[in-house]
Amino acid sequence: MSDELLPHIEIEPANPANASVIWLHGLGADGHDFEPIVPELKLPDSSAIRFIFPHAPKRAVTINGGEEMRAWYDFVPHSEYAGSDDITESARSIEQFLEHEMERGIASERIILAGFSQGGVIALYTGLRFQRRLGGILAISTYLHDVSATETERHDENLAIPIMMAHGTMDPMIPVMRAATSRENLIRLGYDVRWFAYPIEHQVCMEEIEEIANFFQEILGDE
Repeated sequence: MSDELLPHIEIEPANPANASVIWLHGLGADGHDFEPIVPELKLPDSSAIRFIFPHAPKRAVTINGGEEMRAWYDFVPHSEYAGSDDITESARSIEQFLEHEMERGIASERIILAGFSQGGVIALYTGLRFQRRLGGILAISTYLHDVSATETERHDENLAIPIMMAHGTMDPMIPVMRAATSRENLIRLGYDVRWFAYPIEHQVCMEEIEEIANFFQEILGDE
């Protein structure tokens, strides 16, 4: 299985890992983008969480004039369903990481899928359709892709899964209302959504990092 995984960064805990966070970056970034956040989380010394930061493949991106960059899907402005084939392909790649972690002895309920922007789209898409119960989903500065398809394709194993959503109220890339609409759709579908908004743009702030740490501790705290 490991030979099939996308290139990625792993940060091992001081103690043998009993939980995993798979964290997906945004458009044009790579796995290194959120690597520095791990010490900022200030998790307890007893935490045994493995962090995995995959690198998205390079692909032509319409919003950037067809320039090739790391992207989970092609982003076309003002098109609600563009990139669906890419999203499905990226979700399969992330499912391989989930399966690999379970092969390494991590219970599916002790895995969190996390993502920023495009990465959050993939985290939500993959997690809600995955056929084993996950611990939760962290979706920051992002949105839910294709609500009607999600309702049809979601898997019962992850009904009512905890989801943390956080967004900047001044985000020029993904308007906060799009995220808020996603939140309402997820709540309507029965998911346990925790919502946080901050007076920032398309970025992450320290207060948000503190809430992320709380979310991780709530779900992946000491067994």
